[in-house]
Amino acid sequence: MRKGILAATCLAAVLLGAVMVSAQSLADVARAEEARRKAMGKAPGKAGKVYTNDDLNKSGGAPPPPPDTAAKPAEGSTASNGGAAASTPAAAAPAPAAGAATPPAPAEPPKDEKYWRARMTNARAALQRSQAFLDALQSHINGLWAEFTSIDDPIQRAGIEKKRNEAIAEQDRVKADIQQQTKAIAAVEEEARRASVPPGWLR
Repeated sequence: MRKGILAATCLAAVLLGAVMVSAQSLADVARAEEARRKAMGKAPGKAGKVYTNDDLNKSGGAPPPPPDTAAKPAEGSTASNGGAAASTPAAAAPAPAAGAATPPAPAEPPKDEKYWRARMTNARAALQRSQAFLDALQSHINGLWAEFTSIDDPIQRAGIEKKRNEAIAEQDRVKADIQQQTKAIAAVEEEARRASVPPGWLR
């Protein structure tokens, strides 16, 4: 009986000593950890980020770099103004001076006797040429018609008829020119009358 009580007493003493040693060891570990954190500049209870194996695998085996804290370039710096300077449109070319001299307009010929005679002569000559051409066309048309009526071959008659139609179309064009030229002569005579030009200048 005494041996059993003694053994139990010894066992309790051993367990109590182990507990005290363990408590003392934990307190020492806590104090050492607190001192380490203070040495690293961190307050107790605010531990840094703990990197796991997943973080190491994602970053290729090394902890991810800290966030970029570089200051942005100040406004108005050369780097920030580079784009604005490049996008600034080129200065427009200076406008010509308001008082710049313009080339003088060509002077009109004097409307003397020579002017009126030349103007009327040119108008009448154009009319005469058109009338002579009209007469020649009429003669050509008459000859084609005579040739057309004297031939029985349908192929030859078709060719002559085509030429005759072309000559008639040209005749109509010349007749229109003659009408315009006749009006032009009348306009010159009216202008000369308003300008009190002597009738002898238009002969």
